[in-house]
Amino acid sequence: MRIAITQFVTLDGVSQGPGSADEDPSGGFVRGGWFVPYLDEAFVRQASDWLDLADGLLLGRRTYEAFARDWPEIAEPDPFTGRMNALPKYVVSDTLGEAGWNPTTVLRGDITETVGALKAGPGREVQVHGSARLAASLLDAGLVDTLRLAVAPVVIGQGRRLITGDADLGLRLIGQRTTPSGLVILEYEVAGRAPLADYPGVEPLTR
Repeated sequence: MRIAITQFVTLDGVSQGPGSADEDPSGGFVRGGWFVPYLDEAFVRQASDWLDLADGLLLGRRTYEAFARDWPEIAEPDPFTGRMNALPKYVVSDTLGEAGWNPTTVLRGDITETVGALKAGPGREVQVHGSARLAASLLDAGLVDTLRLAVAPVVIGQGRRLITGDADLGLRLIGQRTTPSGLVILEYEVAGRAPLADYPGVEPLTR
């Protein structure tokens, strides 16, 4: 399966607490809920189309516990409820005890081995939603195939950023659009290591 990450980020790269003020106040973060004012029908349709590609969800413990608490209580006709509850869930955690949001498999140990084995299996996509720490670790480990960003037109100035580690990735842009509310949606494929070059100067223009 391919590993696809979907993340909400600000213009300054913050991914923490997009959905509400109390979603993730860790580290003293007090500016949660920054994505919600820009959540429009066009993005909901796009997110639904992406979820149609999923054969599983790959989550960190904290996001898994929040999703396991909330999604079973979200009633139809929410466009995501049925699929979020029915899809196989894979949780990367060495500390998670009970995993009752079925079907769930807990992946313990080194992610290069555990997630690598999942990636080598059959299927279309296993998708990471939220789980910013896990997403950063997967990027650092070179395990990601597709990166989907919904960039909100806001600068937060504090909070945990998506990419802070030692990732060395080249990305190929395969899709882009804007929504009426101002979200910029960017879809990338990972294309090896980040290319580097020296600027040779501008050649004189010929007439």
